[in-house]
Amino acid sequence: MAHTDHQTMRRVLRREIAGTIGLLTDEHDFRAMRRYRTFTFDDHTTYLRQVEDLLRIRAAQGSHTTVALFDPQEYADFCADTGLDPDFPSSRTRFTAELATTGPTIPYDGQSLTDLVPALVDEAVRQATWEYASTLLARLGACASCGEDVGRAAFVRASHLLVRVLDTALPGNHHLVCSVTGTPETLLSVLHADEDTDGDTQLDEAEALEFTTVLALGLATHSPGGLVMRTSVPGTPDRIYGWRLRGEGLEPLTAGEVFDAYCTDIESGDLISPESDVDYCVPPDLGDTGPQLGHHH
Repeated sequence: MAHTDHQTMRRVLRREIAGTIGLLTDEHDFRAMRRYRTFTFDDHTTYLRQVEDLLRIRAAQGSHTTVALFDPQEYADFCADTGLDPDFPSSRTRFTAELATTGPTIPYDGQSLTDLVPALVDEAVRQATWEYASTLLARLGACASCGEDVGRAAFVRASHLLVRVLDTALPGNHHLVCSVTGTPETLLSVLHADEDTDGDTQLDEAEALEFTTVLALGLATHSPGGLVMRTSVPGTPDRIYGWRLRGEGLEPLTAGEVFDAYCTDIESGDLISPESDVDYCVPPDLGDTGPQLGHHH
C-alpha cells in the first residue's frame, strides 16, 4: 500500500475525531484494525506519532481532547449490534463517541503518549476490575438464613472499614492497596487518599467506589486477601502497615508480615530488597464497632 503523505493522513485523522480520540494502545490491537481497508495506517509507531502530533495541534488551537481506549473486539461487537459496516470511518466515529461516555478515558493535557498510554491502560484495568467485582457481588444474592442482600451488606461493611482505616491513620498522603485472591481472577485495587492544605482527605470517588467494591467482595466471599497502606509525610520515613481479610473483618498484620508482603514480588515470589527509610509497623486499633455482616453462611 502506498504511503499517504502526512498531510492527507492528518486530514483523515482529523475527520475521525469528535472531541474524543479512540487510541489503539498496543501493537496487537493495531494489527487487528488493519484488516479494514479504510484504516490507512501501516505502522503502530508512526500511528502513535501522528496521534501525538494531532493532540498537540488540537491543544494549541484550544481544543479539549479526551483519549479513550479503542478495543477492536468491542468495536466489532458494537458494529454487529448496531448493524454498522465496520469498514466505514463514520462507524469508527460513532463507536468513539460512545466510548467517550462509557469507556475508559483520560483527558489530554500535554503529556506525552509514553505517559498517557500506560495511564489509559491502568484506567481500563480499573474499570474492568470494578465491573467484574460488582457483577460477582450482585450475584451473591440473599442470605439463606436472614434474607439480607449479601453484596449490599458487604459493601456497607467495607465502606465502614475503609472510613475507619483512614480515620485512624496519621496525617499524610496515603496509598492503599487491596488484594483479593480467592475469586477466579486475582483482583487488585489501589486508592490514593491525599491531604489538602486544610488537612482534609481528598478521595477520587471512582477510585474509592472500586476499592470498596473489591474489599466488599473479599469480605462477602471470605476470600484470602489483604489491605496495606503506605503513608508519606515529607521529611519522615514512610509508614507501612496492613491487615489480612479475615471472616468479615480486618486482622492486623505484624510488622514482619507487612515487611514480607512488601519485599516479595507477587508475580515470581522472588525477594525484593527492602526500601531504606521505610518503617514497617503495626496498624492502629480500628475501634471497629460499626455494622457487622451479621449473617452466617
